Amino acid sequence: MTEDPTHSRSHVTRRDVIVASAVLALAAGHTGSAQAATATPSSPSPTPEYPKMDVTLTVNGKPHTLALDPRVTLLDTLREHLHLTGSKKGCDHGQCGACTVIVEGRRINSCLSLAVMHEGDKITTIEGLGTPEQLHPMQAAFVKHDGFQCGYCTPGQICSSVAVLDEIKAGIPSHVTHDLMNVSFSDHEVRERMSGNICRCAAYPNIVAAIHDVQKENA
Repeated sequence: MTEDPTHSRSHVTRRDVIVASAVLALAAGHTGSAQAATATPSSPSPTPEYPKMDVTLTVNGKPHTLALDPRVTLLDTLREHLHLTGSKKGCDHGQCGACTVIVEGRRINSCLSLAVMHEGDKITTIEGLGTPEQLHPMQAAFVKHDGFQCGYCTPGQICSSVAVLDEIKAGIPSHVTHDLMNVSFSDHEVRERMSGNICRCAAYPNIVAAIHDVQKENA
């Protein structure tokens, strides 16, 4: 009798394939776990050190020579190195105005400017405008008109307000100036020029009133 060739082959069922696949998967996972457990964790790459630069700044009338990382902003230099914390770090993107200071008579967002760019510059912060005993006229006007609530943006608002009056007096036009040869004070000019200083407490009308008072005193 002829032998049936199918009887000589091993009979593999679907169940056998599934079981074998599961065993192989478990074995591979165990091997990977063991290798991961015995592997030595790699050390993080060290942060590259940049050579420091000597920078001399005249801040609020006092010269300061500092050894600074060239990547440090003027705001961080004022706050972290000179401990003048009146200038605030709000958005850190130049959009809120809380970090406004006056450099060589012009206001800037100090979070967007590197300290090394201001070698030899004269810088005025809120601490240099007045003292609790002898307030700057703009500071006194802000108090009088309640131009602040939480107070976080107030240093930048005041520095910007002082610079705004100087800009108008110097005849520097703004986006809303109609006659470029005749720049005059108006609430419209003030609102436009102060638009870069954000007050989340919405004390804007009081701020405009404070600036208006100081302008009248200086007129």
